[in-house]
Amino acid sequence: MVTRRTAFRIAAFATILIAANEPLLAEAAPLALKGYDPVAYFTEAKPTPGLEQFELLWDGQRYRFANAVHREMFKSSPDKYAPQFGGLCAMNLSNGVKRESDPHNWVISNGNLYVFAGERGMQNFTKAPAETAAKAAAHLRSLKASATQ
Repeated sequence: MVTRRTAFRIAAFATILIAANEPLLAEAAPLALKGYDPVAYFTEAKPTPGLEQFELLWDGQRYRFANAVHREMFKSSPDKYAPQFGGLCAMNLSNGVKRESDPHNWVISNGNLYVFAGERGMQNFTKAPAETAAKAAAHLRSLKASATQ
């Protein structure tokens, strides 16, 4: 028979193990936007390097922020500030290709942050943003579906 005291000790021990492993899990997660602050694109209108002390793990990626205020803004509304498509190049993804983006090539369209591998992709995206974003979303869904099969 498990006593309350034993159950409490087990729960406390499990909590300590989980807390001890949290930094290890965060370090294993990929760094989003190559460490640039996603909120700064909206507030500063430019790519701004984030700082390690203002890091947050969200959706399997580590995000860095220029300051604590930006981290809290993101934490309260991550879907508003996170780059679309997990930070992959939106233009390449619209063509069915997964490619890492360069955080210096970006556009905010319809309230969403899109990043691109190069300047040409960014320029092409702005010609038809809604259609290109829809194609990219469809390709991302099919890529995710095929990866799990």
